[in-house]
Amino acid sequence: YNSLMIDGFSLVFIFVITIKDYFRNDNMDCCLEHFDTIIVGGGSMGAAAAYHLAQRGAKVLVLEQFDFIHDNGAHGGQSRIIRKAYFEHPDYVPLLLRAYQNWADLEQKTAEKVYHETGIVYFGAKGDELLENTKASAELYNLKLDILEMDFAKKQYPIFSEIPNDWQCLFEPEAGFLLVEKCIRLMLQEAIKMGTVAKAREKVVSWEAMEKGVQVSTEKGIYTADKIVFTAGAWTNQLLSALKIPLKVTRQILGWVRPDDWEAFKLGNFPCWFVSDVEQGLYYGMPIVEKESVSGALGLKLGAHHHGAVVNPDQVNRNISAADEADFRYVLEKYIPSANGDTLAVKTCLYANSPDEHFIIDFLPDNQRVVFACGFSGHGFKFASVIGEILADMAMYGKTDLPVDFLSLRRF
Repeated sequence: YNSLMIDGFSLVFIFVITIKDYFRNDNMDCCLEHFDTIIVGGGSMGAAAAYHLAQRGAKVLVLEQFDFIHDNGAHGGQSRIIRKAYFEHPDYVPLLLRAYQNWADLEQKTAEKVYHETGIVYFGAKGDELLENTKASAELYNLKLDILEMDFAKKQYPIFSEIPNDWQCLFEPEAGFLLVEKCIRLMLQEAIKMGTVAKAREKVVSWEAMEKGVQVSTEKGIYTADKIVFTAGAWTNQLLSALKIPLKVTRQILGWVRPDDWEAFKLGNFPCWFVSDVEQGLYYGMPIVEKESVSGALGLKLGAHHHGAVVNPDQVNRNISAADEADFRYVLEKYIPSANGDTLAVKTCLYANSPDEHFIIDFLPDNQRVVFACGFSGHGFKFASVIGEILADMAMYGKTDLPVDFLSLRRF
């Protein structure tokens, strides 16, 4: 009996060691459940990648450390502006045109509205870099953009009564905003209906790329796949230390206020807007959305696009201070006094800023099995529908025909 017990334990020990060596030797076929692609991070870009991969029949696992659709990263806060005349760089415009098409495809597939075209009005001093770059992108790609005389602009948009008369004004009609949480929810829902496995509250603790695949360990289990896609936002550096590209994570503030005339600021009566202040930088906002189908805070939304405090994404102070509120009230007090009413909500979100504030989309150096997208620097969400397509291309085919070379890791 004792001999049998000893032999039994020995066999178990030998079995465990053999299995461990089997994985070490890159044999992935024995796994109980093996995926084509594992996506780490189920936010904006991860949801979009899952959606596009699932449409192509791929077997996908999405791992999210929080609940799906949350306020801990970059995508919380109801809405994000989308525009074509891109002042950040004209090379983004072809990607934007594709993104618009993909958002429209999502609306058609789900019979749900995610994009509201309101137009955007831009205000800035003459010679302002933001406005000049907007005009340059519009001219290069023959996009609709109106240059307005300030007298006419103030009659058209009397809410901006305190804008200096010697400034310039642009209006981009083919622009508006996307409903963020709704976009993510729809993409994830569609992916799940097509077979994607989505696991929430499952943080990745380690991962390893091998010759024939990848292995990912979480707090709850071990998973394997042919490819892995990292869309981890502010947590990218923690998971991809081999990149050696420091992403500066900053704490940003979003505010919602009660304007004096609620009706004047409602969707349908008021456009999205940018004000480029010489001293404090760029501010933005969008109209009040009231429909029951739109989740999120109550009131007129606005925020500042300049960088907030640098933070550790695992230790963000979510408490709101007077200084936080003052950050967005500056633009109301100075330029839009009729909107400078009671604060109805304040939220935090995170920017993951690359060194040049442009996106990084590439393979991990010397490993075509590892795809990543990061550094969206506060202007990425509008692109999610096309970034998802690009990541799906890279994971399935090892390349994409969409023009993303300018966003590769090689530039660093």
